[in-house]
Amino acid sequence: MHDSVWFEVNGKPSVVVASSTFVDAAQAQARALGLPEVRRIFVPHPIQDATDDEMRAKADAIVERLIEALTS
Repeated sequence: MHDSVWFEVNGKPSVVVASSTFVDAAQAQARALGLPEVRRIFVPHPIQDATDDEMRAKADAIVERLIEALTS
């Protein structure tokens, strides 16, 4: 979250990509950092033990939303 807020404050589009377990924490941290509307996309939890194929599937599922978030 810190990096995305820093990039946004400095005029560079960014998107936080995180596990769905961190939805509430991400919102709280974004508010605390002064940018509650920082863009975020969440992938289904868990990711730690996901195989390469499972991670590719999670990435494929969000790639269009990620591009849209970065270019809108």
